[in-house]
Amino acid sequence: MEFSHKSVLLDETIDSLNIKPDGIYVDGTLGGAGHAYEVVKKLSDKGRFIGIDQDEDALAAATEKLSIFKDKIKIDIVKSNYKDINNVLNALGVKKVDGILLDIGVSSYQIDTVERGFTYKEDAPLDMRMDKSASLSAKDIVNDYSEIELFRIIRDYGEEKFAKNIAKHIVSRRNEKPLETTGELIEAIKAAIPAKIRANTGHPAKKTFQAIRIEVNKELEVLENSIDNMIEILNDGGRLSIITFHSLEDRIVKNKFRDNENPCVCPPNFPVCVCGKKSKGTVVTRKPIVPGDKEINDNKRSKSSKLRVFERRICE
Repeated sequence: MEFSHKSVLLDETIDSLNIKPDGIYVDGTLGGAGHAYEVVKKLSDKGRFIGIDQDEDALAAATEKLSIFKDKIKIDIVKSNYKDINNVLNALGVKKVDGILLDIGVSSYQIDTVERGFTYKEDAPLDMRMDKSASLSAKDIVNDYSEIELFRIIRDYGEEKFAKNIAKHIVSRRNEKPLETTGELIEAIKAAIPAKIRANTGHPAKKTFQAIRIEVNKELEVLENSIDNMIEILNDGGRLSIITFHSLEDRIVKNKFRDNENPCVCPPNFPVCVCGKKSKGTVVTRKPIVPGDKEINDNKRSKSSKLRVFERRICE
């Protein structure tokens, strides 16, 4: 299957990076290089682009797409997770960069490639690994996590109000035989949700699948633990642009950006700051940038996307 993925908020994201032709830019979630292609187009022969992804299919597709620039611009494509950006940059001899882009979440290609196990619309092996070499899969979580652990991740990561009953039904089913496929998981989820609720909402497995995927790939943990460091490695005036697709991710980005802009922890009644924590820069987007009606009509998966941008300012 050809790697295809419609890059959401494409023009807005490229504009948000304030690209300098001679700068160094990193796409930490390279995917099929939809955003990356537009970044590289704006670079001069003195510029540099670094693409990071943990999905080998994405890396192959991106390498091919960006190959037309290889004689013009220094391009490095690396199999890694953006949480390890420091190791990637150190290996390439890069200390600071002028912009970083993250497009969080699962790609259209990963969803549409049935055997990857991300979709709840067709029966497939339980997998959901963005990095196919990773040890933990959805099958492991569904069959090995305790009922309490399943309840927690479905409640917290899926924001599913029937999380307790779903966890109970999963454990009951797996006690008869291990759950091997997405179809078997969906049947357990359907049995846990009242029929009248199922009839009046979207797919009953949507929230649970989101929760398990997040747990498999540690998506929220990786995002939360990466933002502060990414801001640190930006040059003065450099920008970090992050696209999210659900409220849990967006909340993390919003709070992290706010804390980097105003890190002071002194009590409000203190006349001057004594904690010594200095602002790392400015939140460019007071409200997130969202897609317009045309983009939503052209690409339904863009509907929930939000773009937030932070600009580094180094205080002397």
